Amino acid sequence: QVQLVESGGGLVQAGASLRLACAVSGRTFSRDVMGWFRQAPGKERQFVAAIRYTGNTYYAEFVKGRFTISRDNAKNTVYLEMNSLKPEDTAVYSCALDLSDKGRLSTVKEYNYWGQGTQVTVSS
Repeated sequence: QVQLVESGGGLVQAGASLRLACAVSGRTFSRDVMGWFRQAPGKERQFVAAIRYTGNTYYAEFVKGRFTISRDNAKNTVYLEMNSLKPEDTAVYSCALDLSDKGRLSTVKEYNYWGQGTQVTVSS
C-alpha cells in the first residue's frame, strides 16, 4: 500500500522560510514523478512544482525563484523548500506521486497517489 506523508508545515511571518517533506512508503519511488500542489480555502487545487526521477524540475510561475523542489531517492522523500513566503502562499500543501509520467505534470489527474497535506499559514 502506497502512502505519502507530508510534514514541515506551520505558521510563519511573511518573508520567512519553510521546508516541507513528503515521505513515501510502500513503493520505491526512484523512477516516479513527484509533485507538490496546494489548495487555499474556497479555491481549486493548484500546481506548485514537480520533479522527474532525472532531477528535472518544473514550477508554477508564481513560485519561480522562491521555491525549490528536490528529492532524495535513498530516503524515498521529496522536499519543497519555500523562501520569501507571502500571505497568498497560505494553503494546504500536498505531495503527489505519478506512476506513469504522461507529461501533464501540472494537472491533478496526472497523479495516482496523494498525501493528506500539511497546512502552511503565512501572516502579514
